[in-house]
Amino acid sequence: MSKDTEFVLWFDRLAIEDVPLVGGKTASLGEMHQALTSKGVCVPDGFAITAHAYRHLLESSQAMDKIREILADLDTRDMENLANRGRRIRSLIRNLEFPQDLRQSIAQAYRELETKYGKNCDVAVRSSATAEDLLDASFAGQQETYLNIHGIEEVIEACQRCFASLFTNRAISYRVDKGFDHFSVALTVAVQKMVRSDLACSGVMFSIDTETGFKDAVYITGAYGLGENVVQGAVNPDEWYVFKPTLKQGFKPIIMKKVGEKAIKMVYTADAKQPTKNVAVPEADRKRLVLMDAEVLELARMACTIEDHYSAKAGGHKPMDIEWAKDGLTGELYIVQARPETVHSQKDMSTLKKYVLTGTGEVLVTGKSVGELIGRGKAHIIKDSQMIKDFSKGEVLVTDMTDPDWEPIMKIASAIVTNRGGRTCHAAIISRELGIPCVVGTLRGTDAILSGEDVTVDCSQGGSGTVYRGLIDFVVEETDLQNLPRTRTQIMMNLASPEQAFEKSFIPNQGVGLAREEFIISSYIRVHPLALLRFGELKDAEVKRQIYELTAGYERKIDYFVDKLAEGVGMIAAAFFPKKVIVRLSDFKTNEYANLIGGAQFEPHEENPMIGWRGASRYHSEAYKDAFALECRAMKKIREEMGLTNLEIMIPFPRTVEEARQVVATMAEYGLKQGENGLKIIGMCEIPANVILAEEFLEVFDGFSIGTNDLTQLLLGVDRDSALVAHVYDERNEAVKRFVKQVIVTTLGKGKYIGICGQAPSDYLDFAEFVVECGIESMSLNPDTVIKTTLAVAALEKKMGIALE
Repeated sequence: MSKDTEFVLWFDRLAIEDVPLVGGKTASLGEMHQALTSKGVCVPDGFAITAHAYRHLLESSQAMDKIREILADLDTRDMENLANRGRRIRSLIRNLEFPQDLRQSIAQAYRELETKYGKNCDVAVRSSATAEDLLDASFAGQQETYLNIHGIEEVIEACQRCFASLFTNRAISYRVDKGFDHFSVALTVAVQKMVRSDLACSGVMFSIDTETGFKDAVYITGAYGLGENVVQGAVNPDEWYVFKPTLKQGFKPIIMKKVGEKAIKMVYTADAKQPTKNVAVPEADRKRLVLMDAEVLELARMACTIEDHYSAKAGGHKPMDIEWAKDGLTGELYIVQARPETVHSQKDMSTLKKYVLTGTGEVLVTGKSVGELIGRGKAHIIKDSQMIKDFSKGEVLVTDMTDPDWEPIMKIASAIVTNRGGRTCHAAIISRELGIPCVVGTLRGTDAILSGEDVTVDCSQGGSGTVYRGLIDFVVEETDLQNLPRTRTQIMMNLASPEQAFEKSFIPNQGVGLAREEFIISSYIRVHPLALLRFGELKDAEVKRQIYELTAGYERKIDYFVDKLAEGVGMIAAAFFPKKVIVRLSDFKTNEYANLIGGAQFEPHEENPMIGWRGASRYHSEAYKDAFALECRAMKKIREEMGLTNLEIMIPFPRTVEEARQVVATMAEYGLKQGENGLKIIGMCEIPANVILAEEFLEVFDGFSIGTNDLTQLLLGVDRDSALVAHVYDERNEAVKRFVKQVIVTTLGKGKYIGICGQAPSDYLDFAEFVVECGIESMSLNPDTVIKTTLAVAALEKKMGIALE
C-alpha cells in the first residue's frame, strides 16, 4: 500500500520528505528515529495519523463545505469575528463521527504500542500541520498537545481535538498572515510514548543563540516536570550555554549556567478528564539546577548531531529548535521534537543594526531580553482572553504569560512584557519571529506597570531587558559590514560583560585585547574570595546568610567562585574563538574589594587605594595568595576543561621585575605554566617603571598591553578620580606620548606582542593615529568606537603606504 493512502504510519517508516503526509513535527521524529538513533539521539517510538486520515474524516462527513461557509466572511482583524468562526469550526470537528476504518487503524496501532511499552501505556498526542516548520514559519504553539493519554478511546478523543485545533483562532490568523490556504493545510497527529519527565525534568534547546544568532553555541533551558510549562512560559527555567566547536573536540565547555525560579511543575494525575496538573516545587529544589553537567553536555551533543544531520541534508547551516525530556524512571534523556529555527537562520548579517537609547527614564521592571530592539507605546495589561478584543495597534502588551490564542494581537504590539517565562517560551519565540522587543520573566511586570501609561521597552543592552516609564527617544545605527576595510593594525575590543559577548562578536574585530574580570566578580559572583575560603571565620551573620543564598547547590563554596568566573570569562573567550582573548586578572583596589560581600573583614584601609595593594602585589602575597589560586583555577578550567586555548592572561600593575617573576611563578604553582599548551602571559604597561625597564620586564612577559589611564595618572601626578585636577589629566600630553612611543619601539625590537587597551584610542582618533604611526601591533577599543576607528586607521595606513591589499 502506498504511504499516501494509509491512515497510520510508524516513525520507522517516516523521513523528513514526508512532511506532506504527516506534517513537519512528525516527519522530523521519523527522520531522527531512523537516522540518528545509532548516533546517540534517543527518540521515543510512536506513529503518525496522517493527512489522508484527516481529509478522510472531513470528506466522509461533508464537513469541508460547512467549514468553507463559516469562513466566508472571516475578518482576522476583528477579534470577535475571528473568535466566533474559530469556535464554530472547532465544535463542528469535535462532534464528527469517526469512520470505522479510521477508528480501527488507530486502535490497532495503539495496541502494537502496548506490546512494546505495556498495557494501557501513556502517550503524548501532538498536532502536526502539513505546512508547519517551514523556513519562514515556525507555527510554534499553533495546534494542541495532549499528555498522559491512556487507552484507545482517550487516544481517539485526543486525536479529534487535535484535528479541531487546526482552526484555533491563532492558527487561522497565522495562516492568513503567511498566505497559506486553509484547505491546502492538513492536520496530522503524532502518538508517541510519553517520557516520564513528570518525575524528572524537560525543556527546550536551540543549536544557535536565540538572541544574537551566534551559531557556535547550544542554548538549553529546563525545568522540573512535563515540558509544556517551559514551552508556554509558565516557569522561569534554568539556562545553559555550551560551546559547540570544542564540545566536538571532546572538551566540556559549559560556558554559562543560570538557576531559574521554577516555581511550579506539571505532573500526572489519575483523572482522565484532567490528566496533568501543576504543583508547587519545594523551595530547596528551586535553587538547584535540574540537570547535572554531564547531562547538559549529552543534550548539547544531541543538538549538534541533529543540526549536523539536517544541515547536511539541506546543503547549508540549518540551526534547530529542539524539545527534550528526561525520564524519571530510567534517567535517560530523550528528544521529543525538532524543527528548524526560523528567525536567525534567515537574518541578513551583512548589515549591523544597533538600537541605542538617547535618553533615560525611571526603571519600572527588568527581566530577560528577547532580541536587541527597542519599542515604545502605551502599556496595556491583559489578564485573560476576554480582554484581548480591546487591544490596539502599537500598544505594549503586558501580561503574566502569553497565550497562543493571543497571537493576533501580539503581531500588532510594539513590544511584549511578561511576568513569567524564559527565552524559549511562547512569547519569546513569537516576538522574535515578529521582530518586536520582548522582556520575559520580570516576575512583577503586571504590578509595576500601570495600564495606559507610556513605557519604553529596551532589549538593546545584552541579556537584561528593561522597561522604563515614559517614551524615551532612541536611534538605529546601521553599518554596512561588507564594505568595511581591513587594517594592518589589529583592531581588538575591550569587553567586561559576558552577556554582551555574542552580540559584540559580530562587530568586525581581531579578538579581545582586554577582558575585565571586575564586572564578572562584582555582578555575578558578588562575594569576596576570602569570605568563601574562610567562611567559618566570618563574624557577620547577615553576610553568612547572603553567601548561603548565593552558593546554594555548591558543596564547596570556593567552587562557586571558580565556576562563575570560568563561565563569565569563558563566554567571552568562546564568543571570539579562535581569535585571541586577553583576560586581565582582577584589578580591584582595596576599597572595591571591601565592597564585595564579606570583603570588609579581609581588606585593610588605605588612604590612597589607587596606588596601594592592587594587581600583581596581591597575587603572590601570603595574605591573598589562596584567593588568587581560585582565579588561576578558573583560568585553567577555561583552557583545559573548556578547550578555549585562545585565552591569554594579563597581569595588571606589575611594579617591579622581581614582582613580575614572583607572579609568573605563583601562577605556575597553581597550574598555569607559561608556554604550556601555548599559554602567553602579558604584562600591563601602566607604570613608568614598566617603560623605563621594558627590556627587563619583557624577559618575563610575552608582551605588553599599554594602559594609558594609569600611565597618564602616574606620569602627571594626577589622581584620575579627582575632579579638582581633571583639567590636567590628558593622555595626549607629550610626556605620555613619549613613553608610549618608547615602549612600542622597545617591545617591537624584542619581537614581542605590543598592544594598547587604555581609554585614549577609544576617546581620541588623533591618539589612535599616533600609536599606528608608532607601529603598535593592536589597539583594543570600546565596542561602540570600533567601526569609526577602523575607518580612520584604514585611511591613515593607506596614507602611510602600509595598507593591506
